[in-house]
Amino acid sequence: MAVKVEELLTADINQPARYLGNELGATHKPWDGALVRWVLTYPEVYEVGASNLGHIILYNILNAGPRQLCDRAYLPAPDLAAKLRSTKTPLFAVESRRSLTEFDILGFSLSYELGATNILEMLDLAGIPLTWQERATNDQNGQMPLIFAGGQTATSNPEPYADFFDFIALGDGEELLPEIGLILAEGKTNNLSREALLLDLAQIPGVYVPQFYDMAADGSVHPNRPQVPERILRRVATPIPAYSIGLVPYVQTVHDRLTVEIRRGCTRGCRFCQPGMLTRPARDVEPQQVVEAIEQGMQATGHSEFSLLSLSCSDYLALPAVGMEIKNRLKDKNISLSLPSQRVDRFDDNIADILGGTRQGGLTFAPEAGTQRMRDIVNKGLTNEELLRGVKTAVDRGWDKIKLYFMIGLPGETDEDVVGIAETVRWLHRECRLDGRRGLTFNLTISNFTPKPHTPFQWHSVSTAEFSRKQKLLKGEFRGMRGVKVNYTDVRISAMEDFVGRGDRRLAAVVRRAWELGAGMDAWWESLDQAYKAWTQAIDESGLTWKYRQVESGEWNLFEKEEEKEEGRRKKEEGREIKEDFSHSPHLPLSPSPSLPLSLDQPLPWDHLDTGIDKNWLKIDLQKALEAATVPDCSFEGCSRCGVCGTDFGHNVVVDALPIPEFAGEFVPNTERKQRLRVWFGKVGDMALVGHLDLIRLFDRVVRRADLPISFTGGFHPNPRISLANALPLGVTSTGEIADFELTESIDIESFREKLAAKLPENIPIYKVESIDLKAPSANQLLEAAEYVITVASAGSLIENGELDRENAAPVSVAPDANWEAWVKTIAETEAFWRVHTTKSGKTQNVNLRERLHKLELVEQKPDTSTRASGATSEGRAVLRFTGSCRSDGNLLKPEHIVFMLEQVSQQEIQLLQVERSQLILGYG
Repeated sequence: MAVKVEELLTADINQPARYLGNELGATHKPWDGALVRWVLTYPEVYEVGASNLGHIILYNILNAGPRQLCDRAYLPAPDLAAKLRSTKTPLFAVESRRSLTEFDILGFSLSYELGATNILEMLDLAGIPLTWQERATNDQNGQMPLIFAGGQTATSNPEPYADFFDFIALGDGEELLPEIGLILAEGKTNNLSREALLLDLAQIPGVYVPQFYDMAADGSVHPNRPQVPERILRRVATPIPAYSIGLVPYVQTVHDRLTVEIRRGCTRGCRFCQPGMLTRPARDVEPQQVVEAIEQGMQATGHSEFSLLSLSCSDYLALPAVGMEIKNRLKDKNISLSLPSQRVDRFDDNIADILGGTRQGGLTFAPEAGTQRMRDIVNKGLTNEELLRGVKTAVDRGWDKIKLYFMIGLPGETDEDVVGIAETVRWLHRECRLDGRRGLTFNLTISNFTPKPHTPFQWHSVSTAEFSRKQKLLKGEFRGMRGVKVNYTDVRISAMEDFVGRGDRRLAAVVRRAWELGAGMDAWWESLDQAYKAWTQAIDESGLTWKYRQVESGEWNLFEKEEEKEEGRRKKEEGREIKEDFSHSPHLPLSPSPSLPLSLDQPLPWDHLDTGIDKNWLKIDLQKALEAATVPDCSFEGCSRCGVCGTDFGHNVVVDALPIPEFAGEFVPNTERKQRLRVWFGKVGDMALVGHLDLIRLFDRVVRRADLPISFTGGFHPNPRISLANALPLGVTSTGEIADFELTESIDIESFREKLAAKLPENIPIYKVESIDLKAPSANQLLEAAEYVITVASAGSLIENGELDRENAAPVSVAPDANWEAWVKTIAETEAFWRVHTTKSGKTQNVNLRERLHKLELVEQKPDTSTRASGATSEGRAVLRFTGSCRSDGNLLKPEHIVFMLEQVSQQEIQLLQVERSQLILGYG
């Protein structure tokens, strides 16, 4: 049964269009025609989840399958979450608007160590038990959906979250999820039990079912039945760019562009980088597929920007040729290209040529460390000369803002290496001075290194105390340095990332308790102190404080000499015996601790996951790090023997560099104005919940999709000449909106109308199109008044409700038996209704609202039992029509002003139930 979303998504909900599920690209498959019904749930707010490429790709693939239906759900913002709880409404999927419990399977993306608390929040809002044990107990009728997780964190180390999921999908999902769908379809047909279905799923390579495995005392994980494999294989798939073309949200998202993957996997071998280890081998996408996907995708979506995605775009050797080919094909479309963080050593004129457009974005490079020694230890493969050459190229090509990423707390790091970050930035500033231009600005992000599973540094220990000390050291070095903005990752966040990311199943209780105490992801940004307190309290209650102490003070250091290690162990043992080192700690009391895991051969909680990386190779690479020895990139040089390449995972697929097409020139905005068309349109149904700025962006994309010859403004940031007459308040429907379009060539009016209507949502109907003189004032300049139809209800005496505004009360009296007709007549006969108005600048002024009211009439009056039951008087509801000022200079009469006047003459509380703007009235003089 569908949830009554329209009753939830009122105008008091921020960005209600997030939850409509009516975006361009939404599938809406018939519910009854599907055998298996999925929900892909992204545990972040819509703006993050709807722009995630993996989310879009898997959604498209699942809906392409026969008898498979895939809907979507996102973490509701706090306002909607509170409303769901207060109304006892379950969390719903956005397209079908059905409760999540009605689906067969829910998939969560787990891509961040601390993101699991958001998953628990969503499960709780949906009314689904949080753990597989609770779901198995409550699933007597087989109605409880299966809950699984995928994503980088789930593939890396799912053990801290094992209790929450029925299974984990390891690795790439493009081939794995359809295989899971086939097993689910067969299981439903054969009416399999929950356990039997999971046992069948466990036979699929890439599916890990935690309940079929137990944790040993040493933290290792082993099967508890013979039918499941000892180790679970990570899945590898070939990228398919065509599936990247999909959702076009109405609201502005974090990555508000078309994104197409050009290379999956990275073989650079940076020793701190988990994605680089977990996505091997490298797989380049055929250039022709990339070009076609971008060209078709830009036309289908109407985006003005696209991005080419890879862990290291610069290692896609065909990038300059592909980028230039796309840029030439889309030359007349005012399109920009952006790239994520890229290798500074490969940044050259060829890549600079393809970036940006009329909207040149920023550049991001990641040197990671401030000295050559540290870059060699982490196998960054970057020299000072290459760093300088890349930055100088960027500066010479017009960039004056560059973002740089560095890390502190890396293995083997000394204070000289930390200070080297500041010295490197100072050196780059000195060598890359701008002649005759404004100063060069570096925006730095200084992250705290946290060791990740499946990397050579997975055995290393961090110390949050050292993080704090090194941050303080850097702040001193940067103090007074001009042209530099520095952002530091909060140490407490890094501590929790490390504590959870390399934990075992014991941490499930910590994650759950942290969520119960309010430590959702949003809490980190809204109240970091509160979130940190919740996590530390959860750790304390779980009896794992000793483990967290290792993160605070540093468990051990891979780069210490053996005698230093032994001395450190002796001191720590003494500290445990006499409990003296933490006597003045402001944190939680120290709990007993087992022996420290100083052996590289000791089992790790993720050893049962077969990612393809040989654990012995990680040890060898760690030894090379100790020697500051580098390992070449196996995509372009010799094999490093990591263990990935073979039957199960495939081999590196590298596309050679291609000839770069001749540059056809930058986009030159066509500013010619040959025709001007005025369009009268409506905004009805759920489109009323799309805001004004989002509507402007929608029209821009519609014009692109319709391939209409729109004229552009001039200057550095040309925009299409589309002008809306007046902003419609959120939640208000309309049948009388106006927009002006200026075109570079004359076009038949009916043809224009057909093309525009074909690309607009059905709830934005076009009523009329007229040609107007190019020199005529815009609709916004001509706007004089607006006509509204409003539904209102009387809800009792203002005095009884304590809401009488005596200061602004109108000097009129109304008989006790007065009705809507009398109240309307009284307003018409009253000369003044004064109200204090506050301007945008904060100034206050008295405004006579009556002067702004041109006409007011009663359309319909009828008793309303539902309103009366909630406290309204016998007058019930009324439908009123009014015409009032609506000018661009701020002289406006709003529906709320009519309510104010009604309350003054009636002394009743008046509720505004519904608003529709029926027309905008232009004054042609």
